[in-house]
Amino acid sequence: MQIVNTISQLQNILLQSKNEGKKVGLVPTMGALHDGHASLVRRSVTDNDVTVVSIFLNPTQFNDPKDLERYPRTLDCDCKILAQCGAQIVFAPSVAEMYPTPDTRSFSYPPTDTVMEGARRPGHFNGVCQIVSKLFQIVNPDRAYFGEKDFQQIAVIRRMVADLGFSVDIVPCPVVREESGLAMSSRNTLLSADEKAIAPNIFRILKESKTLGMSLKDTESWVVSQINAIDGLDVEYYSIVDGKTLAELQEWTDSDDIVGCITVYCGKTPIRLIDHIRYK
Repeated sequence: MQIVNTISQLQNILLQSKNEGKKVGLVPTMGALHDGHASLVRRSVTDNDVTVVSIFLNPTQFNDPKDLERYPRTLDCDCKILAQCGAQIVFAPSVAEMYPTPDTRSFSYPPTDTVMEGARRPGHFNGVCQIVSKLFQIVNPDRAYFGEKDFQQIAVIRRMVADLGFSVDIVPCPVVREESGLAMSSRNTLLSADEKAIAPNIFRILKESKTLGMSLKDTESWVVSQINAIDGLDVEYYSIVDGKTLAELQEWTDSDDIVGCITVYCGKTPIRLIDHIRYK
């Protein structure tokens, strides 16, 4: 496995592979890898001749400097995981390499990027589009792999791909969960033992909400009240939306692709956790 830090070196390596007609898969990450990331890498290794995994903690998608500061940085451990998964190339550039000058590009795909995370983290999805579009231009992958835990992010990236005309197949991969049901996330490492004990209630309550037979809006309210009743959990939002546009829904009959998306603050610090559940 090769560890590459510059764009020119990466492109020189990939040029030979592309000239040989090899298929290239890209797994964009911010590091602090876990089994969820590993599942994406293994899928790419299966699907492609060459798998590139980027490890880049992208500052432009953090609207909270404290969140960026606290984000785990574990490059050595990450590379060991990637070698075990069969990745051929790790691309771990510096901020200066990716942003030699400020990126002033603006992306706008309402309502997909203006609801939920978009409404509460101003500039977040613009930063996501900046870095993912840069990676697509640098790597020119045949396929790119993203975890469905970041459900809204995938929808935004699909809009960006269509807008900019990238010839890349976006491959969403299922959420990987801990035995408790908690969705795997790099931020889980920041949870204390007590916080890890209560966090699985998020998905437990989401699953239970599918059995209620309530109206859509009553289901939203029930989920929020049930989670907020647990000491140490505080719902930022719970929205039941169209799975493609992410437009908020009023009735179960408004769409045949319905997903509930949630963000919950866990613990005293607190740690921000996201999850979702599909209703139909």
